[in-house]
Amino acid sequence: MTNESLVGRGSLLAPPNRFERVRVVPDDDAAVPPDEWEADERGLRTEFFVDASKSIVSENDSPDVGFRYSVNPYRGCEHGCAYCYARPTHEYLGLNAGIDFESKVFVKERAPELFREWLARRKREAEVVVFSGVTDCYQPAERRFRLTRRCLEVALEARQPVAIITKNALVVRDLDVLAKMAESRLVCVSISVTTLDASLARSLEPRTSPPRSRLEAIRKLSAAGVPTRAMLAPIIPGLNDSEIPALLKAVAEAGAETAHYVLLRLPLSVRPVFQEWLARERPEARSRVESRIRSARGGELNDPRFGTRMKGEGPLAEQIARTFHVFARRHGLGEQTTALDASQFRRPTGPAGQGWLF
Repeated sequence: MTNESLVGRGSLLAPPNRFERVRVVPDDDAAVPPDEWEADERGLRTEFFVDASKSIVSENDSPDVGFRYSVNPYRGCEHGCAYCYARPTHEYLGLNAGIDFESKVFVKERAPELFREWLARRKREAEVVVFSGVTDCYQPAERRFRLTRRCLEVALEARQPVAIITKNALVVRDLDVLAKMAESRLVCVSISVTTLDASLARSLEPRTSPPRSRLEAIRKLSAAGVPTRAMLAPIIPGLNDSEIPALLKAVAEAGAETAHYVLLRLPLSVRPVFQEWLARERPEARSRVESRIRSARGGELNDPRFGTRMKGEGPLAEQIARTFHVFARRHGLGEQTTALDASQFRRPTGPAGQGWLF
């Protein structure tokens, strides 16, 4: 299902859910006036649902991901990035990975309390917890619900080190908390910068902060003493790979101390969403982009194998890697960020300030 009049969204698709037996197919001959249908769809608003999860910290064992624990206060993401690898997670909820993923967001209202309870069970030296291992913890919904900020306040109280990944400049709203954490080496922030082309960003990542705002976020964080790194993610062969030198120069000038990149991944239902976006927004580049993705993915549009899925393989992938490393060195961007200190951890107080019996 597509709708060319839908604006402000990364996907116009409602791709079939791979777990559902029943599929809804729109009737093109339905007796609904086109102008009336378009008006309803054009004004599609994000819906928020209560997520009654009883835990907030997820454990990861992937060798391709450099962290063990992560916190995601939201399921689904308003940013609507056409390439988002997290889209298939919405299918577990009986929804689709297209428009549902970005317009039906589940809110873990008890996230701060659940995080506090989890930390209270920790008896040994803490390990770093990553915020946004799946969906962005600073997506627009955070302005309203403030769950990420409240979780950070718990982390500060417990001296729990955290690493944040976001592409939203909203992160600087919490600079007061982040600066305090940075004083004790308890936080680092990764800002994802995909392109310097504002029009491309507006189309590809419709509800994220524009490139200039992300660079300004890097400046403000760095100026406040918060270790900040840039994530060039994803690098899309044939679309933004030519921007690597300019991107690295821009983030270095903004104050990032390190930089990393990830090659585009198109797992499962992400593939049709991205392909539809490509055909709609960059039709002249479609064949070139798909061909180059395949050349870096062993002839396929996705490679799920550990060890290659993040960087790709083959001559093109090697060229992208060389370009990245050459210009990263040129601009003084290393691969290691400031180490966080896990030795200060202390169990947080319980609800209403009471202690813990065990």
